[in-house]
Amino acid sequence: MAWRLPAALAGWLLGTALQLQQAALWPLPAYAGTLALALAGAWLAWRVPRWRALAWLIAALLAWSLCGLRAGAFLAGALAPQLQGQDLRVTGVVAAMPQERETGLRLRLQVESALLGGAPVQVPALMDLSWYAQGRHQGELAPPPAVRAGERWRLTVRLKAPHGGRNPHGFDYELWLWEQGVQATGYVRTSARLDALHGPPQRLAATWRHPVEQLRQRVRDAIARTLADPAGNPVQDGARQRAAGVVTALVTGDQRAIERADWDVFRATGVAHLMSISGLHITLFAWLAAALLGRAWRRSQWLCLALPAPTAALAGGVLLAAGYALFSGWGVPAQRTVCMLAVVALLRLSGRRWPWPQVWLLACAVVLAADPWAMLQPGFWLSFVAVAVLFATDSGAASARPSGVKGHFHALLREQWVATLALTPLTLLLFGQVSAVGLLANLVAIPWTTLVVTPLALLGVLWAPLWQAAAWCVQGLSVLLQWLATWPWAQIALPVAPLWAGVAAVAGGTLLALPLPWRVRALGLPLLLPALWWQPPRPAPGQFELLAADVGQGQAVLVRTASHTLLYDAGPRDHADSDAGERVLVPLLRALGERLDLLMLSHRDSDHTGGAAAVLAQQPQAALTGSIEAGHELQALRPATPCVAGQRWDWDGVAFEVLHPAAGDGARAASTASAASTANTNATSCVLRIATPGPAPAVALLVGDIEQAQEQALVAGAAPLAADLLLVPHHGSKTSSSALFLDAVQPRTALVQAGYRNRFGHPASEVLGRYRERKIRVVESARCGAATWGSAQPLQVHCERDAGQRYWQHHMAP
Repeated sequence: MAWRLPAALAGWLLGTALQLQQAALWPLPAYAGTLALALAGAWLAWRVPRWRALAWLIAALLAWSLCGLRAGAFLAGALAPQLQGQDLRVTGVVAAMPQERETGLRLRLQVESALLGGAPVQVPALMDLSWYAQGRHQGELAPPPAVRAGERWRLTVRLKAPHGGRNPHGFDYELWLWEQGVQATGYVRTSARLDALHGPPQRLAATWRHPVEQLRQRVRDAIARTLADPAGNPVQDGARQRAAGVVTALVTGDQRAIERADWDVFRATGVAHLMSISGLHITLFAWLAAALLGRAWRRSQWLCLALPAPTAALAGGVLLAAGYALFSGWGVPAQRTVCMLAVVALLRLSGRRWPWPQVWLLACAVVLAADPWAMLQPGFWLSFVAVAVLFATDSGAASARPSGVKGHFHALLREQWVATLALTPLTLLLFGQVSAVGLLANLVAIPWTTLVVTPLALLGVLWAPLWQAAAWCVQGLSVLLQWLATWPWAQIALPVAPLWAGVAAVAGGTLLALPLPWRVRALGLPLLLPALWWQPPRPAPGQFELLAADVGQGQAVLVRTASHTLLYDAGPRDHADSDAGERVLVPLLRALGERLDLLMLSHRDSDHTGGAAAVLAQQPQAALTGSIEAGHELQALRPATPCVAGQRWDWDGVAFEVLHPAAGDGARAASTASAASTANTNATSCVLRIATPGPAPAVALLVGDIEQAQEQALVAGAAPLAADLLLVPHHGSKTSSSALFLDAVQPRTALVQAGYRNRFGHPASEVLGRYRERKIRVVESARCGAATWGSAQPLQVHCERDAGQRYWQHHMAP
C-alpha cells in the first residue's frame, strides 16, 4: 500500500530520535542483536505481506541499531583516562587549515603514532590542539611557527577528553566535537626544558594528504593578501579586513574569519544564515551550475545524443554543488543540503513523481542515515521545517504569480513572508530571540548576497581582482544592515519556553502560513500565546536562587530574587573573539528573560571580569560595582561604584551585605594596579553575604578570590560568616580555604568554579581534604556543570550535567 514507504521513513526518524535519548550506550552485542531482529523482520515483511504493516517498527529498530553500533564503535576509540595530562610525543598530519588567534594557533591533527616515555600508546585518530604563543620577542609573545594543512609534524602534547561547559539552554560543545569526529583536545608543549627532554616541535614533511584543505588555506591566504590595505590606513584597513572576513567565509566556509561585531549585526538583522556556507548557497550554486551546464550541453549534438541535456544538467549540478560543499569545508549544513539535492535528483532521474511529504521524509531519512546526530542541531530543524512549509504553501502559487522580474520579486516576497511566519516561533524556541527587521533585511540581502556577492567571491578564485569587487559589495550591504540593527526593537528576545509551548507555537506559525481560509489560519494565533507570554518561575518573596554558571576557569554566579537579579562576576576571557559573557552569560540571561539590576565584579582579574563587556552591552540598564580601579577599561563602558564593607540593601525581603573590602583597601589596590599584583587584587575581592529573613535564615556567602590573610581578618572582625552555601575562595587554591575560615562558615555545601583539568590544579587536593574532614559537600563545576541552589531547599543542588545526560557527553570518574 502507498502508506507503507512513508511509514517506514517516519519509523527511521523515530528510531534515530529514540536512540539519541540514551543516557549511556548498550554493549555492542546488544545493538547487534537488535540489528539481527530488524533484518529478520525486514525479511519476513518481504516474504509475508501481512508483516508489511510493521514496516515503521522494523525501520525504527533498524535505525536504532545502526546508530547505536556507530556510536559504540566511535566511543571505543576514546582517549584512555590514564593518558590525560601526560606528555605524549605524537606524529600526525594537519587535517584542516589552522585557525589563527591572538593567543596562538588552533589546529586539527590526524594522528599516525603516539609515544609515552618512548613506548607506543593508542590515542584517538583525530584531535584538536592549541599551540599558544609564548616566550618574549621584542616585548611581545612569540607566535608559533607557520603551520599548513597537509604537513606532517611531530609534537609534544598534553591531552584531555572533550569537555565543554554545561549550562541551561547552552551550546553542547561535546556534541559538536562528536559530530566532527574529534575525541581529544589539548595543547602543544614546548619550552627549552621540554624540548631538551622530549625533542622540539618538528615539521617532518609536506604531504599530498588533505588536498582540499591545502587549497582552502591557499585561497584564504590569497584573499587576505588581496584585500589588505597597501597604505596601512587603520580605519580603511579595519573595514577591508571585516569585508575580507565575509568574503573568506563565503568562499572557504571559514566562519571564524568574520569578526564578532559583524556576527552581532548579522544576527540582529536575521541574515546570519547568508554569511556562511548554508543550504541556500549550495542550492543556488547547484541551480546556476545546472543552468550553465545544460546550456553548454545543448550546443553539442553528440552530447545530447549520448545523454539528454536535462539529465546531464541535473546530475552535473548536484555533483558540482557537492564539490563546492567539499571545498567550503564539508560542514554539517552543506552535507545536509547535498543529501537533499541528491535525493531529489535521483527521484527525478528515475522518473518518479512522489508527493512532497514523501520526498521530504526521504530527504530527512537520508540525512539522518549519514549523520544521525544532525537531528540535535538547530540548523536541521530550521532547514527542514522551512522546506516543508514552502512545499506545503506552494500549491498553485507558480501559476498565479505574475511573470518576469515582477513575478520573481513576488515569489521572493511570498517565500520570505511564509518562512518568517513559520520559522519565527521555531527560532524563538531554539535561540530565544528573533530579528524584527529580518523580513526587510532578507528581501535585500538574499538577492544581493546570493546573486552578486557570492558569485563574485567564487569567481575571484579564477581572477583575484573580483574579490575586491565582492568586498565592496559586502561593505555596501553592511552599511544598510548596521542601520537596520540600530532600529528600536530590531531584535526581540523572549525567555525560552518549555518544549510543549514551543511545539504549539511552531504549529501555530505553520498554520498561519498555510494557504487556508483566514478563519482556519486564525486558529494558529492562540497556539502562539503560551510561548510568547512564557515567563520562567522565580523565587517566592523572601527567598532567592543562586545559579553558578559553568564558565570554565573563572567565576560567574547569577542571584535571583522575586523581582531582582544580580550577577556576581562575569567569567573569563579566552581571546579577542571569545569570552564567557558572549559564550555563556548573554545567552543564559536571554534564555531566562533576565534584566540585570546589578553586576558586581569581585576584583579586576580577567577570569572574573572577562565577560563583563558583553554582559553590559546586552544589559544597558544594569548598574556596575566592584573592586576595579578607576582606570580600568570597563569604567569607560559603565561607571563603577566601589564595593565597600558595610554596604547593605534589601530586595524582596532578601538581605544583601558586603563584608569586604574595607574602605581603604580598594584605593591601595588601585595604586598598585599598574604592577598587576595578583596578591593585591585578590585581597580586595568583594565578599557578599545573601540571607533570607527570619531567625534561622538561609545564607549564601560569595567570597571571590580572598586568601588566608583576608579570611583571618574576617574571622577576627567577627563578620557574620556562617552560611549554608559557600562559593569556595579562589577556585579551591592552596592559598585559601583555611581551617579557621571553614570552621567559622560551617557551610553545608561548597561550590567550586574551576575549569576541567585546569593548569592551576584547582581545586587543590589538600583543600578538598579540609572540606571532606568537615563533612562539607563539595560541588565542582567541572563535574556538575551549572549548579543551581535555592534558599527554599538549602540541602539540594541541581547539576546541569545530571539533567538530560547523553552518551556522547563526558563522564568524569567519581
